[in-house]
Amino acid sequence: MKSKRFQVLAERDVNKDGFVAEWPEVGLIAMNSPNDPEPSIKIENGIVVELDGVKREDFDMIDQFIADYAINVENAERVMAMDSQELAKMLVDVNVSREEIISLTTAMTPAKIVEVVSQLNVVEMMMALQKTRARKTPSNQCHVTNVKDHPVQIAADAAEAAIRGFDEQETTVGIVRYAPFNALAILVGSQVGRGGVLTQCAVEEATELLLGMRGLTAYAETVSVYGTEPVFVDGDDTPWSKAFLASAYASRGLKMRFTSGTGAEVQMGYAEGKSMLYLEAKCIYITKGAGVQGLQNGSISCIGVPGAVPSGIRAVLAENLITTMLDMEVASGNDQTFSHSPIRRTARTLMQMLPGTDFIFSGYSATPNYDNMFAGSNFDADDYDDYNVIQRDLKVDGGLRPVLEEEVVAIRNKAARVLQAVFEELGLPAITDEEVEAATYAHGSKDMPNRNVVEDLKAAQEMMERGITGVDIIKALSKKGYDDIAERLLNLMKQRVSGDYLHTSAILDADFNVISAVNDVNDYAGPGTGYRMSEERWEEIKNIPNALRPEDIQ
Repeated sequence: MKSKRFQVLAERDVNKDGFVAEWPEVGLIAMNSPNDPEPSIKIENGIVVELDGVKREDFDMIDQFIADYAINVENAERVMAMDSQELAKMLVDVNVSREEIISLTTAMTPAKIVEVVSQLNVVEMMMALQKTRARKTPSNQCHVTNVKDHPVQIAADAAEAAIRGFDEQETTVGIVRYAPFNALAILVGSQVGRGGVLTQCAVEEATELLLGMRGLTAYAETVSVYGTEPVFVDGDDTPWSKAFLASAYASRGLKMRFTSGTGAEVQMGYAEGKSMLYLEAKCIYITKGAGVQGLQNGSISCIGVPGAVPSGIRAVLAENLITTMLDMEVASGNDQTFSHSPIRRTARTLMQMLPGTDFIFSGYSATPNYDNMFAGSNFDADDYDDYNVIQRDLKVDGGLRPVLEEEVVAIRNKAARVLQAVFEELGLPAITDEEVEAATYAHGSKDMPNRNVVEDLKAAQEMMERGITGVDIIKALSKKGYDDIAERLLNLMKQRVSGDYLHTSAILDADFNVISAVNDVNDYAGPGTGYRMSEERWEEIKNIPNALRPEDIQ
């Protein structure tokens, strides 16, 4: 006889997930591998000559880069001599300021910082994250993609995502040569939703940089770094080449982040027996050393690896925390789905949503997950109402707002019509009224008519050969009578000149004011301090459309 309870349990969503026991030798261990080095540092004449047990003559390129550029050597020896548990207590002590903490954590070595955060349970990590994130006000980012690379749907989805509250939006492609159209569509659509939304198109790095320099994107984050030399070399990169690329973006006024995540080295077969968190700490230090304003991490596309081992989701939270401890912006993952279980997916998300991060998701899917070309997100468009109710239940600002159906329909229609006009003015393949109508009411690409892909790809290539820039799009919008959207795009281009949104954790509000760690510094110091939801924001969050009101029942 078989237990009927166990038969039912076997069919539960969670038991469709994959789980593995720890296997330190191949890196299948989230934290505290027996092969992780002991923290150490030696400094001679201002030069790090030993880092976490490795002498300078034995440094690989990652050790050398971290030693030379990523550690505050003035405080290092003093901090390294401090007890890790005492440092961990300071992280959660509301009487110890963020400023004091950052002066210590930026002087630690990778092994030391991992040892410190390993003292914390998840509640303590969340307490620390609430204090150490750079910008006071939390925010959110979304994915806007579809399997057809349909530009009209991208524009409509981007506009809806903007009014739902996303401050950054990211697209990518199913067909590489569609990148110019996708970048154009998300740029225009997002600005129809609200001015000041930042957009990017995640493709290979040379194309991504070119799109940015042409003014077709406003930021980038898919510049990957890794924690072991063999994985870095596999990508034909070095920390120095990544730093050079970062400076190329910055020189043209483009905000950018690096990308990394626990489990990458295991997935690529070169973990060297180290724990996932230790190797991720090295990635975070590379980012710091390169002078980049922030990092997209939280395992990202490798989430299935830490999600399969004990304490793996805790390690994901720890990597987000370490990023803030090194005084950088963090876009804290939650972007790729990792579990069949809605309970697990929600639990994983709450780790960042409750304390708040600079970007709680680095890719909430603004489309149904079947359209998500980043392999699906932890939450998608079908979860909007659940997410808004969680905000309401807990009085937590997760960056989104409830919307009315008529509001969404109107903005989707306008975005589709605006893109139709831009395509016409730029001489691109026509967008039909049928496509506009479909995008206005579509759930996803299954509801969209097909385009002539061959014609689109030819036109996208010609668009790049013609040297179309953001200025051409502004002119096209103005000629077609959309001066309001043209002005928003112009204001976005002006930000590229001023460079103000290159500050750590920068976003733009609807009036194109920069909100960053400079003018919105996180000053959390216990109850009543730090980010506190305004009454206006609370009214917005709590008034979901389907809540009964007194006038409804009288």
